[in-house]
Amino acid sequence: MKKINFKYSLLLVGMVGLLFAACEDGDQVIDAIIDGETRGSALRTIEVTENTIEYDVPTSTLTSGGFSATVEVQDQESGNLTQSLDVYVGYSDNTADRGSSTIGDTEVLVQSFSLGDATIGEFGLPRFTFSTTAAEMQSALGLTGSDIFGGDAFTIRFEIVRTDGLTFSAADNSGTLTGSYFSSPFEYTSTLVCAPKPTQEGTWTVEMADAFGDGWQPTTGDGGGPGLIVTLSDGSVFEIGLCTPYEDPGYDCTDGDSAGTATFDVPAGQTDAAVFDFQGDFWGEISFTITTPAGNEVASVGTGTGAGPVAIDFCAD
Repeated sequence: MKKINFKYSLLLVGMVGLLFAACEDGDQVIDAIIDGETRGSALRTIEVTENTIEYDVPTSTLTSGGFSATVEVQDQESGNLTQSLDVYVGYSDNTADRGSSTIGDTEVLVQSFSLGDATIGEFGLPRFTFSTTAAEMQSALGLTGSDIFGGDAFTIRFEIVRTDGLTFSAADNSGTLTGSYFSSPFEYTSTLVCAPKPTQEGTWTVEMADAFGDGWQPTTGDGGGPGLIVTLSDGSVFEIGLCTPYEDPGYDCTDGDSAGTATFDVPAGQTDAAVFDFQGDFWGEISFTITTPAGNEVASVGTGTGAGPVAIDFCAD
């Protein structure tokens, strides 16, 4: 027998108090929060309708997307202490090894709402909607194509300027305001993602490992077929995995108890992105990486990962 798994579960039952307040009671709760924040102001998120940007790797351009959100101001005078709601745009270079952005913590004021620009929401509080495109944020910050890459993000920060001279923004937040009840982060991100594209022609590589050293058992304790199934847009299917010694795998597996390398060739003319479907990890031992013909690692799956589609980093492809 390969192994015996004993699984112990400890069920911890805690008592959690839930407070459900009616609308009229909700006003009292909000007032208490505002009073507790040194008579401050809060900016509640009503709706974020857009916060992703598509980035095209070959042309190093932002092709679509942006940021759009509606927020609501509250203070001890129902938002009337608001002199302006200022919006700043910044940039987070999350891929230091790609692109050459040196913008750092710089941010730019891109819009200043007055109280007269607000609409009044259902609770009698002023609401503001801010929308901007990817191109507008890039232009405001003076970023060029070489500065940006998929995985980076624009930051959108709101700041309340009050008639009494006080200002409130992300740095003034407490856990009460940022939590699920009030949802008042003041700062948001719009992330650059790379759109799916036709699978790259050439030889792809899958580096596989098994932590126990007895091949892959993706769906059953003794085997269960391939761990990874790749389906191309032309209908071609590749079944990939380490051979198991416990049963006939039923497909052209790769020899190697602890590790092995499989390749598959993608012909020219693919019209869509391939589907990479991971079948599962029965014993929590399977791991693998996927590398494109250009030598870019586009996926890394660790031990214990659940069955399902493998997310491909199209920015690296």
